[in-house]
Amino acid sequence: MKRLFLILLYFVMIYVAAYGSNENTIVFGQHEQVTGEDYNEKEKINMENNIIKLTINGRSFTVTLVKNSSTDALKEKLTKGNISIRMNDYGNMEKVGLLGFSLPRNDRHTTTSPGDLILYQGNSLVIYYDTNTWKFTRLGHVDGVSTREKMLELLGGMGEITLTLSLNKIQDEK
Repeated sequence: MKRLFLILLYFVMIYVAAYGSNENTIVFGQHEQVTGEDYNEKEKINMENNIIKLTINGRSFTVTLVKNSSTDALKEKLTKGNISIRMNDYGNMEKVGLLGFSLPRNDRHTTTSPGDLILYQGNSLVIYYDTNTWKFTRLGHVDGVSTREKMLELLGGMGEITLTLSLNKIQDEK
């Protein structure tokens, strides 16, 4: 009985060490569940100056980035110039395209929402226009988007697109 108690205590300590220190996420079982609108006030403040521009067919909109090593590396790449990515629809929920380089991964069990910008497997950029749950690296969210219809409108509907990412803000062009 004492041995069983010690084994159970050992697993509880491992669980607390692995999952108990992250106060900014909601924990369900052993997976962190982060949704598109689960940013706390501190994270919103950190993201205010993390805005990039996306352009499709001459139409531009902004994405507010989260703060992680993936977005830091992406912004560093963007200091060297714009990045253009050919993207296609997948699963009636997202547009996906290869970056042509790898970024650091910060994968977490994540439920996406329309407008989420996601890094998949360290080398693919995904823009969601519907929901999905998987282990992803969240990069940011398209400003002002909360519905499938609005995101698809910005993406130009279904079909192949070329997306250009840049550091320039739309406001800087006016």
